[in-house]
Amino acid sequence: MKKIFLLALVTWSFACTPTNTAVQRVEGTHFGETISDKGAITYDKMLVELDKKGGLENVKVEGQVEAVCQAKGCWMTIVSDDAAKEKMMVKFKDYGFFMPLDLSGKTVVMRGNAYKEETSVDELRHLAEDAGKSKEEIAKITEPKVELKFLADGVVIKDSSK
Repeated sequence: MKKIFLLALVTWSFACTPTNTAVQRVEGTHFGETISDKGAITYDKMLVELDKKGGLENVKVEGQVEAVCQAKGCWMTIVSDDAAKEKMMVKFKDYGFFMPLDLSGKTVVMRGNAYKEETSVDELRHLAEDAGKSKEEIAKITEPKVELKFLADGVVIKDSSK
């Protein structure tokens, strides 16, 4: 009886295992919700769309990380290949996940909402402190600034080993 039960269990486990064609493999290292890079637009294309629409919801954007909060990875900035274009401050939904501190220079895909918003002097100073700026640089921050922002619910670091 034990042999029949064991044989039935083994047969059932193979029958319930998905085939390779049924499994969707999502590449990269994920933070927050698991997302794929399919359907992602470039950072530069997002800038064009944002100018047209004023805000974008549930958009996937691929971009290069310029900097990460060195205190705990609670924000990152994304930049264009064109240095003249605006940087984007990225924060994470519900403060629910953080990025690795050594992410600068890597490519990520993130999903969320893009918008422009005024950042207060206090927050600008706090962010500058997190980024490791000097006291002199922080003291020069005296005016609020309208910035490009992104609230991400999922981020995937693209696999650079390919």
